[in-house]
Amino acid sequence: MAKVVLNRKRKKRLEQGHPWVFQSEVDYIEGEITPGDFVDIYNHEGFWLAKGYINPASQIIVRVMTQNPDDELNEQFFVNRIRQAWAYRERMIPGVRSCRAVYGEADFLPGLIVDKYEDVLVVQILALGMENKDWILTGLLEVFEPRAIYLRNDVNVRELEGLEKEKGFWYGEAETEIEIEENGVKYIVDIENGQKTGFFFDQRQNRAAIRPLIGPDTTVLDCFTHTGSFMLNACLYGAKHVTAVDISEHAIETAKRNAALNGFTNVDFVVDNAFDYLRQAVRDGKQWDVVILDPPAFAKSANAVRKALRGYKDINLNGLKLVKDGGFLVTASCSYHVRPDKFREMIADAAFDAKKVLREVYWSGAGYDHPKLLAADEGDYLKFAIYEVHSRR
Repeated sequence: MAKVVLNRKRKKRLEQGHPWVFQSEVDYIEGEITPGDFVDIYNHEGFWLAKGYINPASQIIVRVMTQNPDDELNEQFFVNRIRQAWAYRERMIPGVRSCRAVYGEADFLPGLIVDKYEDVLVVQILALGMENKDWILTGLLEVFEPRAIYLRNDVNVRELEGLEKEKGFWYGEAETEIEIEENGVKYIVDIENGQKTGFFFDQRQNRAAIRPLIGPDTTVLDCFTHTGSFMLNACLYGAKHVTAVDISEHAIETAKRNAALNGFTNVDFVVDNAFDYLRQAVRDGKQWDVVILDPPAFAKSANAVRKALRGYKDINLNGLKLVKDGGFLVTASCSYHVRPDKFREMIADAAFDAKKVLREVYWSGAGYDHPKLLAADEGDYLKFAIYEVHSRR
């Protein structure tokens, strides 16, 4: 294999377990390479550090596969890694049938995402070196024995890797709407046209965390409800009434189907811009026992953070005003570039302006099926918090 030699002045991220090598960290490359090839990585003193796959067209020039010099990067290596990823989920979420089954770098398979919906897998291949699909397919078939595998390679990041977008069945055939169950709630998942691969598994434990907030007299406002996951959990836990808001008519229609699937009839569905709905609800003097804010990412890049924080403050400020005294604000951000300290600072500013005192009762990130490498804070994207809300005394 060709050798990638790193420069002297780089930070020692690789030695700490970070899975990426950036263009700026490379001193020189020794030997002939073809994009997607496996390469050996050495430091400037000639010490071997890792093996990975290379893509000179990407800012992430090498993605690390192993830091064990005895590993051979072959089909059995991939099969074993996929099997280890699934064994971890079976241990952490006993009896799980639907979850994120492979989470890229965090499962030591950089650039590979696999979501399991009952007996159908949905796969995203996000990096050139993972386009050696035969090995991956062999591993998925051997470990999961799925009825079908659907490719959702329709994401923009593939273009940064020099890859074309595509979607469709890779193996077998199945319906593209699949019924799954999570935390006792049933969902209809659209694997063909739904966001991401069809469902947001990362909030599994956070959806369960709202249970203590809900009683038989509890009213809930769920903004950015999407297909209704928090709304459905609130209903399951016995809420008296839920108002579910989303700007997407298609999302609301799916949320209605999910409510009907579970037999929940105590929900008002509203198609509206959540920003506008929250402001109008404040003007109308409305209040709820629990207000849930789970918006999409507001900051896609570091340059968007300031604007994103203004958006987060807007919805949280109005959300706080809509919580009855002693009630709860449930709030989240999936924007990686909005770091946890900035998110908390924004919440504090919103509470000050709303004349509220908050008690933090729960703080979390993504669930068990979304582990993160300690050395790679890029995986630390989700912030989720529950605050008890009181008026200033």
